[in-house]
Amino acid sequence: MGKVFGWETVNFNRLEVSVRPSSTNLVGPPIISEFTGRAMCRAADTTTDVGRDNKMGLFAGKKGLILGIANQFSIAWAITEKLHEQGAEMGFTHLPDGDRPKNEKKLRKLVDPIGAKFTMPCDVCDDAHIEAVMDKAKAEFGQIDFILHSIAFASPADLTGPTYAASRKGYLQAMEISAYSLLAVAGAAKKKDILSKNSSILTLSYFGGEEVIPGYNLMGICKAALECGVRYLASELGPDGCRVNALSAGPLKTVSAQGVGDFDQMLALYGAMSPMRDNIDMEDVGKSGMFLLSDLASGITAETVHVDKGFSKMGAPPADFVESISG
Repeated sequence: MGKVFGWETVNFNRLEVSVRPSSTNLVGPPIISEFTGRAMCRAADTTTDVGRDNKMGLFAGKKGLILGIANQFSIAWAITEKLHEQGAEMGFTHLPDGDRPKNEKKLRKLVDPIGAKFTMPCDVCDDAHIEAVMDKAKAEFGQIDFILHSIAFASPADLTGPTYAASRKGYLQAMEISAYSLLAVAGAAKKKDILSKNSSILTLSYFGGEEVIPGYNLMGICKAALECGVRYLASELGPDGCRVNALSAGPLKTVSAQGVGDFDQMLALYGAMSPMRDNIDMEDVGKSGMFLLSDLASGITAETVHVDKGFSKMGAPPADFVESISG
């Protein structure tokens, strides 16, 4: 049957799951958006009807910023789709481009069909860029009701090795982009006075910031700092009527996940150990993110909300899992 990490075929409650062992960590494109995606993800629907009747939705009349959509498999995009369905008006940012507008084109292909109010580049390591985004939002909307922060990065060289081997430069860069950027964005919004009296900020995290997840490595340390930042921001912005939360999603296969070692095995493990014996999908995180940004979550702040089918609350493997690998 094999070991939990390194097994090839395991029978989980009559469901046979085959996993290809990996002797090396996966090295993929830089992590530019949250740990997102799934083995089977629905593609973006670029035929969305901008004129749909969503005047009575939860976000009717509400306006916000979406920072960090990487592609159609991003959690940020899944949440954006739900926000749009509920009537939200949104502006978007993308990574700055070089000579060719690759990132802008990729983003506009998704958001133009849903009526994006604006798209613009933003390097979160540059305060001038962040302030320019806030100025644009203020000019377009006056005030905004929500911000979705979906930004993280660690260089493959620093991410795929043990944390003790991370370079000083790589550690500082990962922390600046993955954790400090939330503080910088919230601070700029506060400075520009663009947050409404009933606003919400949501960032995206992962369980590797709370417990050790092999392969998540340096990004786990960054997520721990990010979640701590959420609590402090919630305390400081709460008197202004702004809620701040983190959504901690289970593993979903996307571009970002390619930088995490043994990821296929992680997917199978979550599906076998969660109380619901299943993994989450984009629909799950899209709805949950939309809820946390909405007035329905008016009593929730300073929280890290887990959307993982209960995996993070399992202190030990369920009996059927243990039986499946031992007998």
